[in-house]
Amino acid sequence: MPHTGLDPRTPVIVGVGQFAERLDEPGYQRLSAVDIAARAARAAIGDTGAGEQAVVAAIDTMAGVRQFEISSPIATAPLGRSDNYPRSVARRIGAAPARAVLEVVGGQGPQHLVTEFAGAIADGRHEAVLLFGSEAMSTARKFAGAEDEPDFTEHVEGDLEDRGYGIDGMSTRQLVAHGLAEPPAQYALFDNARRARLKQTREEYAQAMGELFAPFTRVAAANPYAATPVERTAAELVTPTATNRLVVDPYTRYVMAREKVNQGASVLIMSVALARRLGVPEQKWVFLHGHADLRERGLMERQDLSRGPAAVMAAEHALKVAGIGLPDVATFDLYSCFPSPVFIVSEGLGLDPDDPRGLTVTGGLPFFGGPGNNYSMHAIAETVRRMRAAPGAFGFVGANGGCLSKYSAGVYSTTPVEWRPGSDAELQREIDSWPAVDQARHPGGWATIETYTVTRGADGTRTGLVIGRLEADGRRFVARTERGDDETLDLLTEGEPVGERVHVRSSGSGNRVAVRHKRLVRKRPALRAEYDHVRVHRDGHRLDVTITRPGANESLRPEANAELDEIFDAYFADPGLWVAIVTGAGERAFAAGHELGQVAGFRPDWLPVTGYAGLTSRGELPKPVIAAVEGDALGAGFDIALACHFLVAAETARFGYPEVRAGLVPTGGLARLPRTLPPNLANEVLLAGRRLSAAEAHAHGLVNRTAAPGRALETARQLADDLLQASPTAIRISLRLMTEPDPESAPALDDLMTTDDAFEGVNALARNRKPQWRNR
Repeated sequence: MPHTGLDPRTPVIVGVGQFAERLDEPGYQRLSAVDIAARAARAAIGDTGAGEQAVVAAIDTMAGVRQFEISSPIATAPLGRSDNYPRSVARRIGAAPARAVLEVVGGQGPQHLVTEFAGAIADGRHEAVLLFGSEAMSTARKFAGAEDEPDFTEHVEGDLEDRGYGIDGMSTRQLVAHGLAEPPAQYALFDNARRARLKQTREEYAQAMGELFAPFTRVAAANPYAATPVERTAAELVTPTATNRLVVDPYTRYVMAREKVNQGASVLIMSVALARRLGVPEQKWVFLHGHADLRERGLMERQDLSRGPAAVMAAEHALKVAGIGLPDVATFDLYSCFPSPVFIVSEGLGLDPDDPRGLTVTGGLPFFGGPGNNYSMHAIAETVRRMRAAPGAFGFVGANGGCLSKYSAGVYSTTPVEWRPGSDAELQREIDSWPAVDQARHPGGWATIETYTVTRGADGTRTGLVIGRLEADGRRFVARTERGDDETLDLLTEGEPVGERVHVRSSGSGNRVAVRHKRLVRKRPALRAEYDHVRVHRDGHRLDVTITRPGANESLRPEANAELDEIFDAYFADPGLWVAIVTGAGERAFAAGHELGQVAGFRPDWLPVTGYAGLTSRGELPKPVIAAVEGDALGAGFDIALACHFLVAAETARFGYPEVRAGLVPTGGLARLPRTLPPNLANEVLLAGRRLSAAEAHAHGLVNRTAAPGRALETARQLADDLLQASPTAIRISLRLMTEPDPESAPALDDLMTTDDAFEGVNALARNRKPQWRNR
């Protein structure tokens, strides 16, 4: 029956295509990701049943889903890559689109693009949009470094609307620092939290995961594009074996997304008017009846880590826009990178995991394959094919990005329908208004486990990861187990850890959790005779601390920061030490900040809680510390100098923050420098990379004393001698009073009156003798 009466601008899917090749199988061609996408795109164009040249000429926009190799700032492409993926694909198929788009990261991307460009066609901004995505990860892994390594590098001219990575909010420095950067561990947290909520044993939940995914393997086994077309039983999927090892509790390898694939898929959308002009048969037309795109709160902000309310809301809204309910849906494809997103969304919808309609049309990411961000393009292509085979039926696709972070849903049918806008913005405002859980960045004390996982190396090593709540105030924290803490690891791998009492402590290497409090007790700080990266010298009541990094401009490795943290702990705890000097060895640099390798590697776990050199995040230092600067004090080196009470600089010293020129932010300087320099000058140093000379810094009050080159430490020692003439008790209490809004009424002033030094000072003055300070 002709689709009459439709608005000519109504969007309709007219073509879908898929392509895959498997290693070591007949016909394998080791194609690049661009070539695979082009094969899928040609298949989608051919699927329209219209003239190929006319269809290609009509395409005004091509939008590509990002491959993994361009999905983060540190991703690599071992065989090379295109610098304009959409236009590389366009060139392969002979298209010349006016607009080329590269979508953000996330498995929600394919469904989001369908929704976005269907709406754009309905608004009259486009007429024909070709969507596609692909991965050649199997080929890249096999041939990287091989003698016959192919080169997939391409340079293509033309505009590109690169939308960036779009990974903001999907992870945090805290999660990365504690081993929760990768999806398997994060999704394991969800499954373990859900198991605890359902009060199931580990064995019961493993059986449920196997029963959930066994039907997926049957679908994959019949799918010609599947990466692993093997049917497996529930027991096979979850029983650990040599080939199916336990990777991260509760996941064996078989229930995790399979990323090493060579797969591509494409969807062609156009207006009804254009479809008619090109002669696309109406039996090919599939309409988007419902849709939704919503974003969840950050993982550590979510109220319940066993649920995904934003994903469920997106699925429900897509059905509402379509005007149907669950009983009306003939096919489902729920994003299945791990069990938890399938469980959570189906549970939220009231959809039984063993529903006879099935929960996948492809075979799912562990069995069909998880081609990066593009899996759901395959799900949409297969759903369209099935809707054509059952006119009037409805198919649902749920696409998930991040860690249940972004969820896009679509409802498809051959039944004609004009474009229906959704209420995503209103729903997103509701989600954003949900209260966030308070977090403890540096937790300490007794706590209870909220959820957990244990990662397992191929060599059998175990690392426990815990999200918990502090007993004192209910704040949430993330922590890891100490290396070798088998007692805590056993707790996490047996029985029910959720709700168990543990102790947590924050340290320079991150937050650590243990069953026994004593395991995390920090030993009383004391100076060691030798350190690897620092030299210490005790001279009476003065401590000289020298950073020794010859040839590295005193750049601070994680180990150096840890040693300095330990040294200053000991200094502040030792009543016999009254003043400390920190300096750098040699005359080239005081401290050049941190090693760029640590930043480039995105390792936020290398800094002690107390900050650079154990000083910059310690708060108000209780005893005097003098910085003696020779050469450059840049970046974190400048932070350290500013954190000290006194600053002595050689005349050749320079101070500055080069971070912005490396794409970074001088966080310490942003907090301190505007309080000590005129605003315009502070802005120039922080934002334009200007370096201050010692004379300028002295003129503006940043530097107490200047010295001839090579004499900064000597001059700092003279300043220290001046300080040692005063009462160390009076200095300590004065430093405390400086932070009080009303020093004259502060309790610390009363404390001073009862000290030995206060009596000694008065008696010495009365007897006209030099006081003998006792620092008490």
